[in-house]
Amino acid sequence: MRPAAVALASASLLALAPGGPPARELPEAMADTGGGGQLITAQAPHASATSGTLTWWDRRGGRWVRAGSAPARFGARGLVEGGARRQGTDTTPTGLYDLPYAFGTGAAPAGTAMPYRPVHQDSWWCQDNDSRSYNRWTEPRPADCRAAESEHLITYRTQYAHAFVIGFNYARPVRGRGAGIFLHVDGKGPTAGCVSVPAEAMRRLLTWADPARAPHIAIGTEDGATALTRY
Repeated sequence: MRPAAVALASASLLALAPGGPPARELPEAMADTGGGGQLITAQAPHASATSGTLTWWDRRGGRWVRAGSAPARFGARGLVEGGARRQGTDTTPTGLYDLPYAFGTGAAPAGTAMPYRPVHQDSWWCQDNDSRSYNRWTEPRPADCRAAESEHLITYRTQYAHAFVIGFNYARPVRGRGAGIFLHVDGKGPTAGCVSVPAEAMRRLLTWADPARAPHIAIGTEDGATALTRY
């Protein structure tokens, strides 16, 4: 082989096999993924960002495999560590959370396995810090939960056409930390603290999620104090 051909072949091999081990998929670098076989990562480039990428993953053969991705939107005032978040700040809480159930103003897409709750005219999400129903779906709205401090779910037909409840501040609610954090369909811009994706992505997520595989969602940034790899 001529010297020039040898050099070209060597360069080609280097391009195909760069030095060092291959980069790990994001879940492999995380401290915790929830212990199940499915994971959603919602990652923003930095804490003040209002957009980023949502990716869903399956655990197969001891490795995390990318199942799909979509552009994501976050709170109008960016992201903040979940334990330090305050209600009404339009920030998305970072952290690792379960997905208690799905809901929607529309019917569940065919193939949905997650528990799915249809939205009715009297469906509300209580965000009243003085209510015993704080951070809970109520149907109908109880007397101690003020309408002005709650979401009438059916009025958000576009955003809540399909959605997941994110388990932020849900199992043992801390009043003042925040209520009604969902993964839902995009509206016109950034959210009030939820994570949103295009409608088709939301439908795909509902048919992908398997409650038997304990899906979780991890929300965070590429680096810094709220980096996804910390969760």
